[in-house]
Amino acid sequence: MDRDGESDTMEVAGDAESVTEPQRRCIVTGGPLPLSQKIRFVIGPDNSVVPDLKGALPGRGIWLSADRISIKTACQRNLFARAARQKVRVTEDLADQIEALLVQRCVELLALARRAGQAVVGYAKVEGWVRSGNASYLLAATDAAENGRRKLSGIASAPPSIDVLRRDELGAAFGRDSVVHGALAAGGLAEKFAETARRLAGFRQATTNEEKNE
Repeated sequence: MDRDGESDTMEVAGDAESVTEPQRRCIVTGGPLPLSQKIRFVIGPDNSVVPDLKGALPGRGIWLSADRISIKTACQRNLFARAARQKVRVTEDLADQIEALLVQRCVELLALARRAGQAVVGYAKVEGWVRSGNASYLLAATDAAENGRRKLSGIASAPPSIDVLRRDELGAAFGRDSVVHGALAAGGLAEKFAETARRLAGFRQATTNEEKNE
């Protein structure tokens, strides 16, 4: 049992031993998911619902699946108040706030990777990393031409591609106006970025679907 007073876990069978992976139940679906697929919230001193992306804020956590639909549903059904067992204040643009925070976190992690020499940008440099096996993940701007992405992904043994940030957002991480192609070396920063990007995808994919349906 941890600081949130919860003990939902899952045993994942390994070759030698079982690994216990902490899970939390989404207040919308009721289903347990790994922490990497959820967003933690706490109730602030002013009774406002505060997203806690790093899981560092004090207080009992309220957990939701990391996607826009779950956040909107929780707001519409007053599920935060029910989970907290008290009246709470929820802003109408909570899902947009979380998306912005996730973008900011992605940019911060990429900037750290750049300064550590664990990230490169530019088609030629990225291609070199892919062919040499230095790339753990490819980065592709969501508003980039499909042709360049296909070429890099088509190289033998090309790593998975993460495409959740726009050109300007990738550019902000590398001190440029815009970036189309990038690559990350293996390591802790790359894995933290990949986890944050997966959460962000749950918000941006939903937005794209909503726009198509309008």
